[in-house]
Amino acid sequence: MKSRRSFLTQSAAVTTGFLGLSKYLDSNLQAAEGFSYGELKTDPHRLLDLPEGFSYRVLSFTGDKMNDGYTVPGKPDGMAAFDAGNGKIALVRNHEIGHSGSSEGPFKDNKKLPKGFDESLIYDGGRFGAQPFVGGTTTLIYDPKSGKVENQFLSLVGTDRNCAGGPTPWGSWVTCEEPSDMTSKWGQFHGYCFEVPSNAKGLTQPVALKAMGRFRHEAIAVDPDTGIVYLTEDRSDGVIYRFIPDQPGKLAAGGKLQALKIKGEKEQDTRNWPGNELTFPIRERVPVEWVDLENPESPDDDLRFQAMEKGAVIFSRGEGMWYGSPDNVGESSIYWACTDGGKNQSGQIFRYFPGENSAEGELELYLEPNDTDLLKNGDNITIAPSGHLYICEDNSGPSMVRGVTREGEIFSIAHNALNTSEFAGACFSPDGKTLFVNIQNPGFTFAITGPF
Repeated sequence: MKSRRSFLTQSAAVTTGFLGLSKYLDSNLQAAEGFSYGELKTDPHRLLDLPEGFSYRVLSFTGDKMNDGYTVPGKPDGMAAFDAGNGKIALVRNHEIGHSGSSEGPFKDNKKLPKGFDESLIYDGGRFGAQPFVGGTTTLIYDPKSGKVENQFLSLVGTDRNCAGGPTPWGSWVTCEEPSDMTSKWGQFHGYCFEVPSNAKGLTQPVALKAMGRFRHEAIAVDPDTGIVYLTEDRSDGVIYRFIPDQPGKLAAGGKLQALKIKGEKEQDTRNWPGNELTFPIRERVPVEWVDLENPESPDDDLRFQAMEKGAVIFSRGEGMWYGSPDNVGESSIYWACTDGGKNQSGQIFRYFPGENSAEGELELYLEPNDTDLLKNGDNITIAPSGHLYICEDNSGPSMVRGVTREGEIFSIAHNALNTSEFAGACFSPDGKTLFVNIQNPGFTFAITGPF
């Protein structure tokens, strides 16, 4: 395939609408003049620095007592906002709690289930003396008019390291496990997706969506035109999957799992790391195809290797994923972040253009920001109703939420003024007026409003 350099010299191949984006491919260039909400203003409360005209509310904090009597679990991560009727918003939120971090769970004593707890409502309650898994999701019912959380409760429990996930067009949240241990079996195997209805009133029945694959999941996005689900894998040698359900909208009914492959190539590596023999071009739409995978439950944690044997393309740490269109113009596509791809391992943003129905589509490396002052290690992503792409950074430096316009202008929308913990779970209310986001440690959930 053409090198990135040879591609970028062919200016005719770069559409006019994205010319600004090429400015960010050279680490010697600074942010171009263009769209911006202005400088971030210092927060006197030392929580969130935001631009002039923006404000925030703290909706929830780890350890708060919820309406169901449990406490807000720690490590809030991916989430999505849904219309709950009567002007209210249902916010379904992950908690990235592993088996060893059970002290951050929702129970008074997380080493055992509460007395009288219905064990059918926990996916893995532990066996043979093992303590229960206490990862999962919580749901908040928020009234933006009053600025108050009216209800907050546990909606899924018994899962392991629920990182991200994604909303579905039919009003549910698919939460994804990213276990650190994929081969031990404490009570149940982990590494699955689970579905949580946004209109749930309490704990939901935990059903592992096994046909969607068992691996170190991160996020999903659903193409509303087909019901096909796209999935990322958070490994340095991960692949991109898609799930074609037998019955669109009914994920538990089974389906076919596939992996992404560059059409006509026996192998391909998108990471663009120094020393890699293979390089992937920026801003070029590359034809792809999908290969079928057998044994999606993968008890030996080798699903990605099965995919690579069939020619699947390698991605580095696929994380946040979202469906949409920049500025609501042009083709809708599936976006995802690869946290440490790129020549400086500062991250990449890809997008996939689906074909008709389940036909083959095209892949594009949308952004590789090798200037870390502009954007570094994107993780969770979302698209605002206005069309801007919002990216939560996950790195050891200052923690930021950045935005990217269709023209490629990168701007800042929030800075974690409390500590260096990552932002997570960025998502917009259905009307686009509120941006919800978490600071993972010590565990805040915010509602940000302003002239989005």
